[in-house]
Amino acid sequence: MKVLITGANGFVGKNLVAHLGERKDVDVHTFTREDSLERLGQLVGDAEFIFHLAGVNRPEDPADFTIGNTDLTRALCDAVARSGREIPLIYTSSIQAESSNPYGESKKAAEQSLIDLASSTGSPVHVFRLPNVFGKWARPNYNSAVATFCHNISRGLPIKVNDPDAPLRLVYIDDVVDCFVSLMDGKVDGQPFMDVDPVYATTVGALARQIQAFRDSRQTLTTDAVGTGLTRALYSTYLSYLPPESFSYTLPKHGDERGVFVEMLKTKDSGQFSFFTAHPGITRGGHYHHSKTEKFLVIKGQACYRFRHIVTGEFYELFASGDEPVVVETVPGWTHDITNVGSDEMLVMLWANEIFDRERPDTYARPVGTEA
Repeated sequence: MKVLITGANGFVGKNLVAHLGERKDVDVHTFTREDSLERLGQLVGDAEFIFHLAGVNRPEDPADFTIGNTDLTRALCDAVARSGREIPLIYTSSIQAESSNPYGESKKAAEQSLIDLASSTGSPVHVFRLPNVFGKWARPNYNSAVATFCHNISRGLPIKVNDPDAPLRLVYIDDVVDCFVSLMDGKVDGQPFMDVDPVYATTVGALARQIQAFRDSRQTLTTDAVGTGLTRALYSTYLSYLPPESFSYTLPKHGDERGVFVEMLKTKDSGQFSFFTAHPGITRGGHYHHSKTEKFLVIKGQACYRFRHIVTGEFYELFASGDEPVVVETVPGWTHDITNVGSDEMLVMLWANEIFDRERPDTYARPVGTEA
């Protein structure tokens, strides 16, 4: 399929080009500010699907709203009509099209040109009045609070929040692209006016606090639940604004004659991750828990795990090595330890189901060799 993308160098355009570039069944052609209207007509002549993303939203001269939004869209419609073909077309409008301001009026007029095109030629037209779109590659300090906050906070720069309770309606760029591509592929039925789902509702203050929490997590080592929903999308977006010199960060390392212990990541409700090393012959542990549980995974070396029930005295022993990934769990009410029985340093990954609390550690020393 030959696809034309206008505004290909913009925020949405860059993401769409990247996604379509991963496919072998799509031939992408682009139209940008540097191209002439004559070339636009040539590109339309070959196109089988059009993503009309080009537009103007913050010009120095308000007259450019009409030129960049209304007039360009009319030129595109004229080119589609001249082609004599019914070319499906997606247009990124704005919720401002419902407002009486120069920008909204120019987008509204562009929408009308497209509706007229659909009526006169039969070309399927799909108009998206998008709310605030956020994601990687959006321009900071321009028209996206998410982009501005991510850019500034990731660089230690101040942000300005005039009204923390001001509402925000957000859509994530990957959801926008997925919706667009599904329309192109015929996986969903298109209507003249369409919405991207999901739309996230938040406030400017909540947004700022969440992005600041992402920054602070490198010091606290505690992460939010970044696997789903708005938090997932915001975290991905925040990371995309990190300068390369900030791609990494160091962790505190605690060492003694036994080896080292390093905490990597803590969660608010799903425990924490760490690792430790042990020199040959070294034993770590020798304690039990009432409720706390752990998972051990030997990454390198040879280990002997020992367990003894603190009431019955029942004893159990098992061996594991880095050659075969085996998870060993500590069981409440059993004191346990782990010994490096190999000739090289042992490296062990550890997950605990809760963050260590010095006030209530639920960790009680008892050597495994001691009878109940």
